[in-house]
Parts: sequence; C-alpha cells; structure tokens
Amino acid sequence: MTLRIYDTATRSVRDFVPKEAGKVGIYLCGLTVQSAPHIGHLRGGVNYDVLRRWLTRSGFEVTFIRNVTDVDDKILVKSIDQRRPFWSIAYANEVILGAAYRSLNVLPPTYEPRATGHIPDMHELIKKLIADGHAYQADDGSGDVYFDVRSYPEYGALSGQRPDATQTQIADEVAERGKRDPHDFALWKGAKPEEPADATWPSPWGPGRPGWHIECSAMCWRYLGAEFDIHGGGLDLTFPHHENELAQSRAAGLPFARYWVHNGLLNLGEAKMSKSLGNVVDLDHVASVGVRPAELRYYLVASHYRSRIDYSDESLREAAVAYRRIEGFVRRAVERVGAGTIGEIPAAFAEALDDDLNTSAATAVLHDTVRDGQVGLAGGDDEVTLTTLGRARAMLDVLGVDPLDVTWAGAGQDGDLRAVVDSLVALALEQRAQARSRKDWAAADSVRDQLKHAGVVVEDTPHGPRWTIGEQD
Repeated sequence: MTLRIYDTATRSVRDFVPKEAGKVGIYLCGLTVQSAPHIGHLRGGVNYDVLRRWLTRSGFEVTFIRNVTDVDDKILVKSIDQRRPFWSIAYANEVILGAAYRSLNVLPPTYEPRATGHIPDMHELIKKLIADGHAYQADDGSGDVYFDVRSYPEYGALSGQRPDATQTQIADEVAERGKRDPHDFALWKGAKPEEPADATWPSPWGPGRPGWHIECSAMCWRYLGAEFDIHGGGLDLTFPHHENELAQSRAAGLPFARYWVHNGLLNLGEAKMSKSLGNVVDLDHVASVGVRPAELRYYLVASHYRSRIDYSDESLREAAVAYRRIEGFVRRAVERVGAGTIGEIPAAFAEALDDDLNTSAATAVLHDTVRDGQVGLAGGDDEVTLTTLGRARAMLDVLGVDPLDVTWAGAGQDGDLRAVVDSLVALALEQRAQARSRKDWAAADSVRDQLKHAGVVVEDTPHGPRWTIGEQD
C-alpha cells in the first residue's frame, strides 16, 4: 500500500506521488518568533516530524525545510514596547523554540532559513510579479507593493474563499495607503517613521521590509525549487497565508506545492490555543502537572494529525499513563532479553500510517503488540518477548517516543539527574534489602512506602527489585 494523504487543494485523500522518485521535498511553515512557543505551536512540529520519519522509514530521501519568520508587525510592536532591537527579541525566542523542539525529540530540519536572510529572493519574485502585471507599487510614495488579487482568477481555490464572496481578510487593510482593492495584500511594506529604523532593507521601491506571505514563497523557491512535494502548516494558515502564497507563486510562474497538508488545531476551551487570547499551555505547565516531554509527545501523536485536540490536564495525564505502560514493558523486556535491535514494522501499523498518517489507528496496533509482549514476559517466553520488543521499538521509533532513544534515555541535564536519582534509589533499596535480611519487615515496608510517596514504585522480581516512576499496570 502506498502512502495516501489528504490534500487540502483537492479536498480529497490522494495517492502520494513525489515529483522525483525516491525523494521528497517538504516545506513546513515555521513560527513567527515574537514570543516563546506553547504546545499548540509544537503540535505541528511533532506531526510533521512523524510524517518525515515515516517517509524516511519507507525509503525516501527527505529534504525538510522549516522556516523562521523573524520580522513582522508583532515583533516590531514588541521591539518598540520593550525598547529592544527586533532581532534580539526574535533570536531569543528562536533559541527557546529550538530547545522546545529538541525536548520533544523533533528531528532538526535539513535547513531552517530565516526570513531576513532571503530579502534578495523576495525582491526577485516581486519584480517578476510587477513585470507580469500581477503586482503594483502604490502611487502615493509610500514604497508599498501589493499583489493584485483580481489579476489571478484562481485566487481562493485552496481555501474556498473567493474574493467576490468574502470581505477583506484583514479588516484594517481596507484603509492601507495606496491599495486598489481591499483584497490585495502586501508584498513589500515601505518604511514607516514610527517603526524601528533597523527593521528596513533597501529595495527597488524604497526602504522597507517584506510582507508575511512573500517570505515563504521565496524560501520554498530557494531550497526546494519551482515545484516541490508537500507544503505543510496549521489549519489556521490555510487562509489567508497559504492562499496568498499559492497565488503569488503560481502568478510568478512557479508550479509550487503538489500537496497541501494541514494539521488540526489544539484548543483550550472553545478556542484555539493562542497568545493573543491568553489561553495557552506551555512546557513549564506540562512539567508542573507531572508530565514528561516524552509523554507530551505521545499525547500529541496519539490523535490523528487532522483532528482537533481539546486540551485538558486530565487528558494529558491519561496519555501519560498510557505511555508509561508502553515504557514499562520496554524496560522490563530489556532487563529480561536485552535491548536487541529495532525490528520490522507490523503490517497493520504500516497500513494505518499509509492511510493519511492515521497515528490513532497506529497507536492501537502498538498497544496490541505491547500486550502480546507482556504475555510473553509473564510466561517467561524470551523469544516472544524479544520479537515483540523489536516490533514495538520500530513503531515507537517512527512515532518518536522510543524510551531507549537517547533523547529520553539519558542525554544532557536530564541524564545527569537520572544518574543522581538512580544512586539515591539504589541506596534506599540497599537499606530495604538489609532490613529484609534481618527480617525487620516494618523498616523494609517503610522504605518502600517512602519511595512510593516520592513517586518511585518498587516491584520485586525474580531478578531483584525493579523501580519505575509513576503508575504500574
């Protein structure tokens, strides 16, 4: 079965046929780094990381581009309010974003371009659009350049929002200087006296900065060529951002993306998670409710990428418990038969992911496999245990949550902390063993109860005591 994926442009699940056999080019709209990310932002990064891993596992050579928008209106407002250079704010948040992606085991992109590094590419596209009659410079001396939406008859095909049937997408653009039609959107924004002086670049139309949409078209063109396979992003970007990208790129003669893939939103209450609404959950909050990054990633991948997730602390904790069951099997199996190697992907798991990346069905296959492994463990069947461990790890690797992955198994500061905890628990277990040897059952139980109160669960096995953090099945 070949990969079939939902294409927003055709509103259908289509067989995935890459532009070049054996190779896939993906562009994911990254974040605008005006502030630190919340988990709604991170959902898309995790979802497309699974897509990338599955394509790689399926034998494709993947070029994965994820951009950073490091200059825009919101960043400039913060620059003025905080009296800081705009690039200082952008870079500080970019560093936080990178750390958040790494903490969730999101693979680094092939390239991660910044908008401010591609001004000349944007100029080339804008000049071509003007020459071909699809863009115009405002005649009021402002230096603004707009895309002429009426010049492109297919505008609205991606989102279904045709100009004649909609109001302008951004209300305050109606009053923008020099715009011929309220639906037209900015390609280049002339410098304004009230904006930071360092947020301008020279251009054929005077000093200024790029509009939001032209940035992505230019970076797609630079790194993936005139035509590429998959353009991804959140559902909320379909209009106006992706609609505008598509229009300006096609108008400039670029075939552009063959498939448009959009992930669903993560809601808190009745609205999408958003800094502007003040309804966000960040990684610090996730840690405060006792959920580790691996468990958060599992929570984000367990739902189909196109589904809406209605966040609650309770649902997050439930996902964490489900992951701990999987993790517990893996660690017990390793103790019994060794880590072995990552095995074959079960056919049912492959069929689920080939069916529009159905991670919900895929995780069901994973849990079935883990149950088989637990039966093997309980019955002392090392062959079954080793086989199911290999299959489970293969699936966990694609989902990015293999407990033996170095990200989760002890890298960096978390690894140092784990070593300290290991030593302290080992000391407590030694004291418990000494109490048991002298038949001081009260003292032995006291050690066990204190460990349990601290979140460390001790299980006596034929191979000696084993400890884990959290609930046991």
